[in-house]
Amino acid sequence: MFVQRVRLAPDRDLGRYPFTLPAVAHLARSGGLPLAPGVTFLVGENGSGKSTLVEALAVAAGFNPEGGSRNFNFATRASESVLGDHLVLTWGPAKPRTGFFLRAESYYNVASEIERLDRDEGSPPLLPAYGGVSPHERSHGESFLDLVTHRFGPNGLYLLDEPEAALSVRGCMAVLARLDELARQGSQIVVATHSPILLALPGATIYEIDDSGEIAHVEYDDALPVRLTRDFLAAPQRYLRHLLAEG
Repeated sequence: MFVQRVRLAPDRDLGRYPFTLPAVAHLARSGGLPLAPGVTFLVGENGSGKSTLVEALAVAAGFNPEGGSRNFNFATRASESVLGDHLVLTWGPAKPRTGFFLRAESYYNVASEIERLDRDEGSPPLLPAYGGVSPHERSHGESFLDLVTHRFGPNGLYLLDEPEAALSVRGCMAVLARLDELARQGSQIVVATHSPILLALPGATIYEIDDSGEIAHVEYDDALPVRLTRDFLAAPQRYLRHLLAEG
């Protein structure tokens, strides 16, 4: 385990964004969030703050806000919150050998930076670490799978914001298997997700952020994405009657 706990620094101003987000306010009240070895999932409705927390965790751990490894240092459009500057990470005795921050919405920019760095004649080739093909020459989902398959390795710290955004159902299953493999190889992974498939990873820790911002540990069957998906698939017409206007 690399990061043992995430908490807010005492000098924060709770009266302004993003400290007014309910999930961030929970960090202030609770004294922080413990992180387990292996895989930790953050789930919650849109706007609950899970992506903001993962992004801030990445910044506090030294990653580029738009994504990439600690060696990536580029910016196209600053959209990250200041939360990462006010998080305090409690590190364990071991340090990650490698790491990566995957932010689904800005991975296009990361792919462009990978191409740029690969053209640098003074640096070793970079594309082999990403499957040998530029992410721009693969579909969005294929480039994500190349990333977790070829770039991610043992004893790493990986922070993923909604990786399922570009993945098919089979793609999610492939990522689930890879996350399990990485965890067994000593990696620590934190994932913000809506995917009931990814959440099925055995041994993973699931934290759910509710409407009030409270962050609580839940079991797989009780996680919001799992409950809603199961209920909808079991009786879609019941939901459709409420969702669609009657003709």
